[in-house]
Amino acid sequence: MHGLGGDACPFEFNFDPASFKVGDMVSYRVTGSFKGIAFMGVLLEVHEDHVVLTSDPDDKESRMRATRESRPVVREEDVC
Repeated sequence: MHGLGGDACPFEFNFDPASFKVGDMVSYRVTGSFKGIAFMGVLLEVHEDHVVLTSDPDDKESRMRATRESRPVVREEDVC
């Protein structure tokens, strides 16, 4: 497996909120009891002040609003 036992990450994330576009893979954070855990998601919508992302692109109901920053933040109560 790529990256096993090393520092390389097998995923390429976009950390530049100015260049976010639909379909970009991002590393996002969640508030509350999930604080400190990194999650991976895909951007579904990009707005001036927020983004909408999903952790499961195959689940049409899985949509979470997040901040528009290098590692978007989702409120725990918005996790689906």
